[in-house]
Amino acid sequence: MREEQQVKAARTRRSGEGDEERMNICNRLMKYAKEHLSKATWDYYAAGADECCTRDDNLLAYKRIRLRPRVLRDVSVSDTRTTVQGVQIGFPVGIAPTAFHCLAWHEGEVATARGEAPGPPPAFELRLSVTGAVTPPLPPPAATEALDTCYISSTYSTCSVEEIVAAAPGGYRWFQLYVYRDRELSEHMVRRVEALGYRALVLTVDVPFTGKRRDDIRNRFRLPPHLKIKNFEGLPQAAAAPEDYGIPSNTLDPSISWKDIHWLQSITQLPIIIKGILTKEDAELAVEHGVQGIIVSNHGGRQLDGGPATIDALTEIVDAVQGRMEVYLDGGIRTGSDVLKALALGAKCVFIGRPAVWGLAYKGEDGVREVLQILHDEFRLSMALSGCRNVAEINRNLIQCSKL
Repeated sequence: MREEQQVKAARTRRSGEGDEERMNICNRLMKYAKEHLSKATWDYYAAGADECCTRDDNLLAYKRIRLRPRVLRDVSVSDTRTTVQGVQIGFPVGIAPTAFHCLAWHEGEVATARGEAPGPPPAFELRLSVTGAVTPPLPPPAATEALDTCYISSTYSTCSVEEIVAAAPGGYRWFQLYVYRDRELSEHMVRRVEALGYRALVLTVDVPFTGKRRDDIRNRFRLPPHLKIKNFEGLPQAAAAPEDYGIPSNTLDPSISWKDIHWLQSITQLPIIIKGILTKEDAELAVEHGVQGIIVSNHGGRQLDGGPATIDALTEIVDAVQGRMEVYLDGGIRTGSDVLKALALGAKCVFIGRPAVWGLAYKGEDGVREVLQILHDEFRLSMALSGCRNVAEINRNLIQCSKL
């Protein structure tokens, strides 16, 4: 009986029926997270600001974009590697900064860091089965060996920057930063991550105040008492009574302006990437102020409701920058085809937030690896079906402009 079951399982694998589990990965993991996380935690991760129009449009905007595939291009071998800030990564998808990972999985950001741990970059061969279906190479590489990418760790992590580095010492990491009222607090964080080998600073600029997140207000969301924002532990500022999200009170500075970019440049040699730009005017100012990159971001639709989807804002920012710095994007990425569309419109790399959290809630670092692996496989297939053999061949000619 056992032998019959093994034979049946082998036939299922060969026929592709067992691949159903790998389809619609983000939807499947999102459903799992909603069923297994507390309502307050689920709402914290899933909800947007006000009526959630911008959050929803981040996803819907990709469905409005149509591709122009090329054919007869010999895509038997494809290469998904690219570079960000001069560092090679396995494929152009990184992990965006999101807070409080211990709410989703007990190891929190430590597990996330291990889930994107590095290894040798991939150069994959696409093979065709007798049915014409594209199948993965044999043997398939482990996610940690093939999908080395960039993880932007959040200031508001429930694991410290030191713990994250210790968990994945070879990882390629940037650090997400706020400029606080007490500039010494910001400078202290910069010095810590510099000493730990973080490779860039990601300055979030779209939070002079926290957006109106109705579900969090309704749930009276608070960080549970057993969890802390570990990066603030032992600091004088942490002694202040925490605000709604467990953040020390009166830390965010609504007076932050472009002059603070110069201040930040004066205290660090790390590349500075500005996260939260949505207009060409601000993109031009970013160029004038000499930063090294922009992440086109609307904070996952959690700040200003009614702003543009990030993929809709991308083109004007890329055109304004004119290649003088790298442009990245987050928000709404759910499939490999979404990644292809963003790169075709000028993004150098994209970053995922909620999908990584859903994977983490599912099974920790293995869940994060699964999300990255499937996005990689989908992206590689979308490249091949569009006639692209490597990332350098992805350009705006792939986009059907009349549909934008």
